[in-house]
Amino acid sequence: MGYVVILAEKPSQARAYADAFTVKKKEKNYIELAKSKMFPQGAFITWAVGHLVELVEPKAYDKKWDRWSLKNLPILPERFEHKVSYKTREQFQTIKRLVERADVDVLINACDAEREGSNIFHSIIQLTQAKHKPVKRLWLSSLEVDEVRKAFHHLQDDARDKRMYHEAKTRQISDWLVGMNGSRLYTLLLQERGFGSYLPIGRVQSPTVYLIYAREQAIRNFVVETFYELEALFTAKHGEYKGKAKIKTTKREEVLALIKQHGLTNPDEGVVTKVTNVIKKVAPPKLHALSTLQTAANRRFNYSPSKTLQLAQSLYDKKYISYPRTDSQVITPSEYDYLVAHFADYSAVLGITASPENRRSHKRFVQANAGEHYAIIPTKKMPKLAGMNKDERNIYEEIIRSVVAMFLPYYEYEETTLMTAIKNVPFKTVGKTEKVVGWHEVYPTKTKDVLLPQVTEGEQVAAVPAITEGQTTPPKPYTEGDLITMMKTAGKQIEDEEEAELLKQVEGIGTEATRAGIIETIKRHEYVRVQKNIVTLTPKGQLLCQAIEGTLLASPSMTAKWEKYLHKIGEGEGSPQVFLQTIGKFIEQMLIDVPPHIAKLEFDATQFPKKKSAYEPIARCPKCQQGQIQFKQKFYGCTRYKEGCDQTFPLYIASKKLTETMVKALCEKGKTAKLKGFTAKNKKKFDAVLVLQDGKITFEF
Repeated sequence: MGYVVILAEKPSQARAYADAFTVKKKEKNYIELAKSKMFPQGAFITWAVGHLVELVEPKAYDKKWDRWSLKNLPILPERFEHKVSYKTREQFQTIKRLVERADVDVLINACDAEREGSNIFHSIIQLTQAKHKPVKRLWLSSLEVDEVRKAFHHLQDDARDKRMYHEAKTRQISDWLVGMNGSRLYTLLLQERGFGSYLPIGRVQSPTVYLIYAREQAIRNFVVETFYELEALFTAKHGEYKGKAKIKTTKREEVLALIKQHGLTNPDEGVVTKVTNVIKKVAPPKLHALSTLQTAANRRFNYSPSKTLQLAQSLYDKKYISYPRTDSQVITPSEYDYLVAHFADYSAVLGITASPENRRSHKRFVQANAGEHYAIIPTKKMPKLAGMNKDERNIYEEIIRSVVAMFLPYYEYEETTLMTAIKNVPFKTVGKTEKVVGWHEVYPTKTKDVLLPQVTEGEQVAAVPAITEGQTTPPKPYTEGDLITMMKTAGKQIEDEEEAELLKQVEGIGTEATRAGIIETIKRHEYVRVQKNIVTLTPKGQLLCQAIEGTLLASPSMTAKWEKYLHKIGEGEGSPQVFLQTIGKFIEQMLIDVPPHIAKLEFDATQFPKKKSAYEPIARCPKCQQGQIQFKQKFYGCTRYKEGCDQTFPLYIASKKLTETMVKALCEKGKTAKLKGFTAKNKKKFDAVLVLQDGKITFEF
């Protein structure tokens, strides 16, 4: 057996794998492992940086598709080609050189254990001469050293992974087709009517925006109604209590009719007809999946879903928690055993002392078959809390809280129900008294006991019946945390039972791993704005929804049907070719249906004035002095790149966005003014002047 090449998804992941073995040598773009029992000849660990490979632009298939024109639609290539991302070509060349080595016999896909990880690995290998080499799949949910070693000793074959790759690749291509055709179609049609902006269309983002629109419409169109109820204040031997009759109506006369029918007076007399005491138990909440963690973090800390994912990913990379992009809320018996063994450590984080209850046989938490990934849980490695930043600590403690709660007793309370009659009209009263705090110790609630006086059946009480009134309240606007729940449970938004069931099967809109990104996308496209955690549509977002209203692009069920078939591809039961043919037909039908709809659309074009083109020259290239520096979507670059000029500027530097003004200053003056808001690797903020030296940006303090 020769060398093995291990391809990780990112550098931090590669370093975690290397920690489990003996490192022979570290290079800029790869790590060489020494010979071992696992790797008799040694191994190389290298890494992608996300998607090194991307679909080529439309113009690569046909020059006419470079120009935005209605007559050039649809864009439906016969085959799909890929290219290496410009910014990551050096890393790709390293991977290519390693996997193509004659003495490399086996490749290991060690990218994230999910569909996109499969897509990243195989998309890269497909552009090398190593396609014929055997591939093994590393599948793990923790980066702890012992878990990494165990996973390397139980490598999976590539058959299932290949199917997942075909599923993810088909999803990527279908999204590309819908985006390229839909965005051009809607944008160009609206521009003919004075629209001066760009309207991105997406298979998943468009129905997401539309659900927000539907909620805003429900709020806007809500009509407040006054309703009437019949209540009574009762005075018993040991105290007072209130009760309600079983009537709630928008017509006051109906309550008056009930009073008249039974001859109720004010004051009156009543009798206690029934007293029921029931002990109720509430199980601890389930363990966290990514979506529930995002929702909880938004509710408790106002974190956006993407921020929560970023923090969870950081904790995973540091080996403190298990794989975060999971939709599972259960663990296997193996994870349960180590969690109960470390219960004292975890409970100490929350400052409580308790003995763990046995939950090993409780299927709410523990199942032998927990799926591809188990719930998000802490690992055996305990961090030094004092050294963690506040945000990471908040997320870590939230995960700890869900695990500790699992082992605590059920929350128990006694519910007392009194039935009191006034001349045959029954009134109901419910009281609640806490008996066992249980898991509420780590999840304190604002609920208070509702204490009732002690009464006995048959007891006579004084009664004062009265009509009360209240008003209906409109639905609340979505928070960012609500968006995650809305996307996951979009079936609740659908009235058609068949469509609702379909959405339930595929877990709503998007996937556990992509929903945060979808929310960031619709924010970046300026369809929504978030202020004080409340999500509202912009005028552009409202225009999008008016434009797609009544079409499949506004329907969550369309996304669900497509997702269901994509899952079939992943299971080996569906065909990518059949699916893409369906997408092609959808696009061709869209070209027929959309133009007449947009022609009748009423909107104020003056709200969307034409903006300066993002691709207009910013400054003369400081390197070749012939080309122009312009915005290139993901970076700034020279217009003479085809002639060999490789001058580029990143879109972000030290987490601060590089604006056109800054780029212009660097090109023309060689430096910027002093800038604030840079973030170092240790998360500390700093100020600096950017200086251009030999085509590269450096800091001057």
